[in-house]
Amino acid sequence: MKRALAHPLYRRLFLAQVLSLAGTGLATVALGLLAYDIAGAGAGQVLGTIFAIKMIAYVLVAPIAAAVVARWPRRAVMIGSDSLRLLVAASLPFVGVTWQVYLLVFVLQSASATFTPTFQSVIPDVLTDEEDYTAALSLSRMAYDLEAVLSPMLAAVLLVLIPSSALFFGTAAGFAASAALVLGSRLPGRSDGGTDTDEVPAPFWSRVRRGAVLFTSTPALRPVLALNLAVAATGAFVLVQTVVIVRSLLHQGDGLVAVMLAINGAGSMTAAFVLPRVLRTVPEKRLMLGGAVVLTAAVAAVPLALTASGVPAGLSIGALWLAVGIGWASAETPVGRILRRAVADRDLPAAFAAQFSLSHACWLITYPVAGWLGAIDLDLAAGVLAVVAAVATITAAALWPSAGRAGRSVVAPQQLSSISQISDRSPITRSD
Repeated sequence: MKRALAHPLYRRLFLAQVLSLAGTGLATVALGLLAYDIAGAGAGQVLGTIFAIKMIAYVLVAPIAAAVVARWPRRAVMIGSDSLRLLVAASLPFVGVTWQVYLLVFVLQSASATFTPTFQSVIPDVLTDEEDYTAALSLSRMAYDLEAVLSPMLAAVLLVLIPSSALFFGTAAGFAASAALVLGSRLPGRSDGGTDTDEVPAPFWSRVRRGAVLFTSTPALRPVLALNLAVAATGAFVLVQTVVIVRSLLHQGDGLVAVMLAINGAGSMTAAFVLPRVLRTVPEKRLMLGGAVVLTAAVAAVPLALTASGVPAGLSIGALWLAVGIGWASAETPVGRILRRAVADRDLPAAFAAQFSLSHACWLITYPVAGWLGAIDLDLAAGVLAVVAAVATITAAALWPSAGRAGRSVVAPQQLSSISQISDRSPITRSD
């Protein structure tokens, strides 16, 4: 990692990514508080829809945007995307109608869906050494994990000094700093000797079709699909309903909303740090299924925790959110190891792309469920999503192949040859 960061251009781009993520993290907290200001106890319904719109932008807009900007200079695309995100973020404090929020969020996330893959395509051309590029992927994942902890904590500190709506200006500042860093960078040509006009991404539905073939034909990947649903069901409840629980049920201020989200992120990050050592002695199956059980039990216990009031209820919810974070990382982090072991090297890009798309499809379903059911009854939403996670966990356990059947993909080469190829350096990123 030190060698990758020693590269001046990559260091500038990585700092741009960190600042952009910091702005995004502040926006996550600010949107929850804005939803509460607009809808009160029905904020979960608004926030669930907002997050679903985010997933729609990534699933539907990203492939269209990739095709449109494929022949444009990548620096111009990234600066333009950051500039658009800046304008939207600076506009959000001045809206107070739900449909306006939905529209602005769609524009914001569409710009992010354009920026992210363009940024990803630059890194392998900056770091041409394979080890440096691998280190860059690890740094990217670390940046996302830190954002889940540090941005809510920064929001909690800022909320002591400024109103919640002003957090969006912090978001705008993050995007402005990112654009300035990219503007001051001279990006290289593509590592294959081509130009920005040479590479056109494969059609989105081709990637989905190819990935679906891989996942359904490879025994070791089938339980991953079920675990994606378990993580999305419980994670959606935490992200959508935290503001309602803190403001309406615990009767606490905006700062505690940010703290609760930071606790969830801290659980995930802590688990991610210790998992490499744990995986030396604990099988992936036991760890991942155990993590799914933990996060399922934590969300199922929410109604019981809320029977208390005041400080005991707050401490109970904080402990449950920490458990969800730990279970989340335990169920999700080892997926990359399984993909690398179960899929032939030439099919890894399609497998990673499929994992990204299919997991986001799960979130697209669970975000609205968490929001709309929570508007009817919070205990009902927790119970339904816990049941979904439990069924998904049981399904994953049933689908998990024995040691003798956990081989590589059994897809015939001719079955895949007709499906469009995708870049062999497409990293996984988190967009929720």
